[in-house]
Amino acid sequence: MRLAIVGATGAVGHELLQVLEKSRLQFDHLALYASPRSAGSTLKFKGEDLTVQATPDGPIDADVILASAGGSISKALAPVWVKGGALVIDNSSAFRYDDNVPLVIPEVNGEAALGHQGIIANPNCTTAIAAVAVWPLHQRYGVKRMIVSTYQATSGAGAKGMQELETQTHRMLHGQSAEAEVFAYPIPFNVIPHIDSFQDNGYTKEEMKVAWETRKIFGEPDLIVSCTAVRIPTMRTHSEAITLEFERPATPDEARELLRSAPGVEVRDDPAAKLYPMPLTASGKYDVEVGRIRASLAFEGGLELFVSGDQLLKGAALNAVQIAEYLQAKGALPSRTAALS
Repeated sequence: MRLAIVGATGAVGHELLQVLEKSRLQFDHLALYASPRSAGSTLKFKGEDLTVQATPDGPIDADVILASAGGSISKALAPVWVKGGALVIDNSSAFRYDDNVPLVIPEVNGEAALGHQGIIANPNCTTAIAAVAVWPLHQRYGVKRMIVSTYQATSGAGAKGMQELETQTHRMLHGQSAEAEVFAYPIPFNVIPHIDSFQDNGYTKEEMKVAWETRKIFGEPDLIVSCTAVRIPTMRTHSEAITLEFERPATPDEARELLRSAPGVEVRDDPAAKLYPMPLTASGKYDVEVGRIRASLAFEGGLELFVSGDQLLKGAALNAVQIAEYLQAKGALPSRTAALS
């Protein structure tokens, strides 16, 4: 099986390489692609230097392509790659709302990937982190309403976002002015309730993504979801405060026990010992941390919880690789051997 990464030099591309080093995904060849300005550079993989190639306008000689180069590139080129015989697992927003493209989190709806027509979409990072934690509760209690407030790291805006936080913090600590370029306002010592473009209903597109995508992934088109998305001055890992109203009443103890056995979840919940989810502890982890689980004061029989998850991993690179692993375990990945036979 020949594997390719498009967008290999970006923040998610670097994480893809690290995840693949530890992955059980079996492949025989790995090719790296990025923009022309990155062509000729090298990236390490399993101790070897791999040369980055410029992303071509035509087909790519690969069986599986992990794409993380942005929506415009995926929209234009993913159909070309599919026609060339590749399966595309796309990390952009280009195909998430296409009815013919499965939107997949393996712990939630992995079987949906089996129905692909050449392209599988990775969800938005904020959605992925919330869904992993909420799905087991939805299966048991039936979520009626889901209210989310996010605390999103600068890495959600890519490497440039992290660099802006670092550079501006240094400038402000040394008495210099900080001019915003990536974000709407200076990010150091600030929180900005504005991620993505504002929509006609007053919500931002980032906030609506959580609603649209959760409904599609859960298979619940009428699920009531509301979100407020806020950028905070941390490097990586998004956190979310989630309020849930259920069809059937839940208790915190039942929820903790259920989540302890849920795939992709680490219960970190002992307030007396000051144990709860944080970016400090969740960064670099494959699992999503869940804690502060308590009875809702707003909805009888509902729950409040706090979640932290590394959005470069479960929210992006890790989820994409897990989709490929799932399909390979099901014998559903394309390969040169299968084509030749």
